Amino acid sequence: MVLKFYASPLATCGRRVATVLWEKKIPYEFIDVDVFNGEHKTPAYLEKHPFGQIPYIEDDGFILYESRAICRYLEAKYPNKDLKLAPSPSDVKASALFEQAASVEQNNFEPHASKAAYESVLKPLFRKEPKDEATYNAAIKALSDKLDGYERILSKQKYLAGDEITLVDLFHIVYGAMLEQGGSDLMTSKGPNVARWWKDISSRASWQAVKDGIPTGSVTFD
Repeated sequence: MVLKFYASPLATCGRRVATVLWEKKIPYEFIDVDVFNGEHKTPAYLEKHPFGQIPYIEDDGFILYESRAICRYLEAKYPNKDLKLAPSPSDVKASALFEQAASVEQNNFEPHASKAAYESVLKPLFRKEPKDEATYNAAIKALSDKLDGYERILSKQKYLAGDEITLVDLFHIVYGAMLEQGGSDLMTSKGPNVARWWKDISSRASWQAVKDGIPTGSVTFD
């Protein structure tokens, strides 16, 4: 059975999963969850996702939520499909570097990037409220400080976990793009290595396919 992917077309974490689906060329059926009318809070939905959030997937009866967990599952299930996006578990050192990079993204990038994106893009768009300049500026400053570490890492290697692209690099794209949408040039101005890396990952065909909205219905790849 084809994998079923539940999200809304512009959902931040949904587009994270969609990027991996397109990168790996994994067929899926997209089910648009009507979050504006509260479908994600209905009893039927909460049976699938106890927190009433998006996205989640259903793969032949197997239910999984949390975008990073979904992406890791897809890579583990299809390690050799199109592009390999995580090291083999048998490569202990490469796996440790991958986990290190994953921790860097989740603890040093997303908390600040997501806060800045919320203030500059999501809050004005969905809540019809102006951004809080102090909160936004503090988030940008904190992220800028963290990107100093990224610049040092990327001066020695092509990607965050080494010289091969992994899931971790792709995890950055959606909030990095929202920073640009909100008027920040931090991803291109922070330093030459961050800028080179950002241009590389954000120009990938997988992100270009989903950045303006996840293609709906049944999606297959030749």
